[in-house]
Amino acid sequence: MTGLASVTDVTGPTSAPRAGDPVLGRIPVLDVRPVVQHGRRPAKAVAGESFEVSATVFREGHDAVAANVVLRGPDGRPGPWTPMRELAPGTDRWGATVSADEPGRWTYTVEAWSDPVGTWRHTAGIKIPAGIDTGLVLEEGARLYERAAAGIPERQRGAVREAAAALRDDSRPAAWRLAAALTPEVTELLTRYPLRELVTASDPMPLLVERERALYGSWYEFFPRSEGAAEGAHGTFRTAARRLEAIAEMGFDVVYLPPVHPIGTTFRKGRNNTLTAGPDDVGVPWAIGSPEGGHDAVHPDLGTLDDFDHFVGRARELGLEVALDFALQCSPDHPWVHKYPEWFHHRPDGSIAYAENPPKKYQDIYPVAFDADMDGLVAETVRVLRHWMEHGVRIFRVDNPHTKPVVFWERVIGEVNSADPDVIFLAEAFTRPAMMHTLAQVGFQQSYTYFTWRNSKQELTDYLTELSGEAAAWMRPNFFANTPDILHAYLQHGGRPAFEIRAVLAATLSPSWGIYSGYELCENTPQREGGEDYLDSEKYQLVHRDWETAAREGRTIAPLITRLNTIRRENPALRQLRDLHFHHADKEQVIVYSKRSGSNTLLVVVNLDPHVTQEATVSLDMPQLGLEWHESMPVRDLLTGESYHWGRANYVRLEPGRRPAHVLSVLRPSNPQIGGSPTI
Repeated sequence: MTGLASVTDVTGPTSAPRAGDPVLGRIPVLDVRPVVQHGRRPAKAVAGESFEVSATVFREGHDAVAANVVLRGPDGRPGPWTPMRELAPGTDRWGATVSADEPGRWTYTVEAWSDPVGTWRHTAGIKIPAGIDTGLVLEEGARLYERAAAGIPERQRGAVREAAAALRDDSRPAAWRLAAALTPEVTELLTRYPLRELVTASDPMPLLVERERALYGSWYEFFPRSEGAAEGAHGTFRTAARRLEAIAEMGFDVVYLPPVHPIGTTFRKGRNNTLTAGPDDVGVPWAIGSPEGGHDAVHPDLGTLDDFDHFVGRARELGLEVALDFALQCSPDHPWVHKYPEWFHHRPDGSIAYAENPPKKYQDIYPVAFDADMDGLVAETVRVLRHWMEHGVRIFRVDNPHTKPVVFWERVIGEVNSADPDVIFLAEAFTRPAMMHTLAQVGFQQSYTYFTWRNSKQELTDYLTELSGEAAAWMRPNFFANTPDILHAYLQHGGRPAFEIRAVLAATLSPSWGIYSGYELCENTPQREGGEDYLDSEKYQLVHRDWETAAREGRTIAPLITRLNTIRRENPALRQLRDLHFHHADKEQVIVYSKRSGSNTLLVVVNLDPHVTQEATVSLDMPQLGLEWHESMPVRDLLTGESYHWGRANYVRLEPGRRPAHVLSVLRPSNPQIGGSPTI
C-alpha cells in the first residue's frame, strides 16, 4: 500500500496490513507523487533541482486540513519541512516544490494534519461580523493561540501571545480583537510554526539525488581516428587531443568517443557499409575485438592506455568530461568468442549468429546471449567498466541497451553506482516507450529520445509535455540533433537554416543536448534518398574536416552553437526540465515556450520552417511568466542583444538563415536599457 497514510515511524516502511486492519491513517494521504514502479524504484533528481511533491489530502467534515513535505537526507535525519498548498481549490490535491542539496539516497514523506487555527480563523471570520457567539469564539481563539505560542521559539512568540491577550481584551470591540489576531506578523509566525493535530504521515518514498551532470550538459561526439596529423593519416589520442580546445571553446561539457577498442577483421565492412573491405579500410568501431584485445584494450592505431590517459587529462584541463561508448557486442575475432562460447547463440550448423535488424545485417558483429551465464556477464561487464573508470571515465554511453535484458542493466548499474554514485550511464535506446522508460527507471541516468523524429509544432509540444511531466521523475532526455547513424530528412533538405533551428530547439528544450562532429559544418548528404545514413559515413572510414578553412569562409554555425551553450550556462532555467510551458502562436510553423527557475525566466520563439519566413502573433500565458494578464515586460534577445517590450500579444517575424529564433530573457520592468517595442 505504498503512498497511503500511516501512523508509523516514517523513517522506515510500514509493515503489510493484516486483513481487517485499517489502511488509511486519521487524515487520508493518497496517491503521493512522484512515484516510480509503485515506490519499488526511487524517483530521481539532481542536487539543487526543484521538483514538485503532491498528494491527495482530505478529511471528514468541514475542519481545515493542511500538509507538508519532509525530506530526509542520506543520513536519515529530517530536513526543514516544506508547506504544501492546495493546487486547485476543491480538488483536495496538494503540492509543494522541494529540492535536495546533495547527492545520495533520500526519502520524502507527506504529512497531513488537522489545522485548528485555520478552522478557527475561518469560523471567526463568519461569526464575529455576524455577532454570533462572539465571546465564546474569541476565547476559543485565545486558547488556540496560547497553545500555538508554546511551539514557537521563545524569542519570536511574543506577537502570538499578544494576539491571544488582545482576543481576551473585552475593553475593545470584537472586530478590533479579531483584527489584532490576524495581522501579517502573526499570520507569518503561525504559518511557519503551525499548531498541528492528528498528524498522519504517508509511507516514505525513495528519492535518488545525483550530480548535476546526470541532468544537464552539452555533449560533443567525434571519432579520434579522424583527427590525424595530416589528411588521410589515422588519428591517435595525442593528435585527437588537439581538437579538444575547439570543442571546449564552443562551450561543451562532455566529449563523447565511439568505441576505442581493437576492431575485428572477419567480415569487416568497407566504405559505405559494403560487404568487402579493402586493405586500407579501417572497419566499424562497434565491431569490437581482435587478437590485440577486447573491451578493456585500445586500438593500437590510436595509441596506448598512457595516450588515452593523456587525452582524458587534457580534456579535464579544459573543463571537459570524457564519455566512452560501451557496446556489449563482439566481432568474430573478440577473445570472448573462444574464451566464453556460452555467451553467444550458436545456430544448428555450429556457427554463431551475427547481429541483424532486418533488413539491416551486421555480419561483423556477434550479439551476446545472456541467459546461459548471466552472473558471469555481469561480473565481466562490471570489471570492464571499472577498468575505464580507473582511467578517468565517469560517463558511459551504452549502445543498444534495449537489446539486452533489463535485469542485466539493473544489476550492472546498481553494482557500479553503489560504490561510485557519480558514474553516469546514457541509454542509446531508440525503441518502444515501455523499454525506454523502464531502462531509465532501473538505473540509466539519461536516455536518448525521439527528438530527432519530432519536427512539427504538435509533435514537439506533445513529446516535450510528456518528457517534462511525470516522466521527469525517472527519465532524463538527451537531445542529440544528429548521430553517426541518423541524418534526418529535415536536415537533408533544410540546409543550414535547418541545422540552426534544430540546434536552438535541442539546446533550449532539453537540459542535456548534443551534436555529432560535422553538425557545425551542416553536413547533410545522405547515402541514398529516403535513408538516414550519411554518404561516406565516418562509421566506415576516416573523414577529414578542414575546420580552419570552414571558419574563415563562414561555412560553420559554430558561433551559434557557442552562443547557445553560453546562454545555457548563464541561465538556470535552461538547466532544468520540469518547468516548461508552451504558449500560443497563430502559425503552425512557429513554436513558443518558456522556462523558469526562480527569478530566471526565458521565452523562446522558433520558426520551424527552414525555407520560408514566418510572421505570427505570439499570445503569452502571462501567469506562467510570473506576471498578471494585463502586465507587460522588457525582454532581451540573448542571441542578438536586441531589447523589446512585450505584453500579452506580440508580433514576430522570423527569417531562416538570418533570424530563425528569439531566445528572450524576461527582465525586470525597472531595467533602464530596454529599447524597441514590437508588441501589438
